[in-house]
Parts: sequence; structure tokens; C-alpha cells
Amino acid sequence: MLGHLGFSYVGLIYSLMLFIPNIIWSKNQPIDYNTTQENKILLLFERVGQVCCTCSVLIFSDFNIGAFSAWSLWLIASFSLMILYEICWIRYFTNEYTEENFYRSFCGIPVPLASLPVMAFLLLGIYGKVIWLIASAIIIGIGHIGIHLQHLKAIK
Repeated sequence: MLGHLGFSYVGLIYSLMLFIPNIIWSKNQPIDYNTTQENKILLLFERVGQVCCTCSVLIFSDFNIGAFSAWSLWLIASFSLMILYEICWIRYFTNEYTEENFYRSFCGIPVPLASLPVMAFLLLGIYGKVIWLIASAIIIGIGHIGIHLQHLKAIK
């Protein structure tokens, strides 16, 4: 449950799926985006969770693909959420760069650009049986999803 140290190529793929759209977004932020009212405690949870998730996903080899079994369904579910996350980014980048577009739900999933990767990392932690990633996903979820929900509430 603690994890085996070693490089995770699956973790690298997830990290790239997470960071590439965010780098593109940094140049295409919503025109009405305002971070001045963000809750400092949620921001702390978000930052700590980001560092812990990034480190955990890369340094434990337990996330690498093994022999297929019923347990592999956790990885399939996790990766499916990451694919939905990428689809949500495409939806954002091909529409107007507004907060309303950025935070709108997807197939009933609230704030999908925050909740989908958090859920994907949580399921990846379960797949790898790595408590560090599970805990990190919960920590980032509290902060990241919380901040996105605050932004969504502010624009409604």
C-alpha cells in the first residue's frame, strides 16, 4: 500500500496530459478570469496536492501496466477520465475564452477541468495501491475543486 520506488511511465503520460493543456491555458485564460478572491486555505491545499501528486505519480512504479486482471479496470477507468479531461480542454479551446465556458459542466460532471483529473489520479492511486497518491488526490481535490466551485458560484 506504500508503493515501490521506481519511475512510472504511466505517471509521466498522466503528467503530460495534465500539464500540456494547462500550459496552453496559461496563454488563453478566460477574459474575465479573476484570482484575487481565492480562499488561501483552499489554495494551500491545491499547491500541496499538486506537488505531492506530481511526485507520487512519477516515483512509484506501481502505476506501470502489468498483466491484465480485474484490477486493471481501475486503470482503465482512470485513463478514461483523463481522456474526458482532454475532451473538456478541446471544448474550452474551441469556444469562447470565458469563465462560464471554463467552468461549465460536462455530461453532468461539475467543474470537469478540476474534478476529472482529481478523480483520475484517485483511481490511479487505487490501481497502484499507493496510499501517497490517494492522499495527494484527496488533498488537491479539496483545494482545486473547492477553488473552481467558488469561481463558478461567483459568476452565477
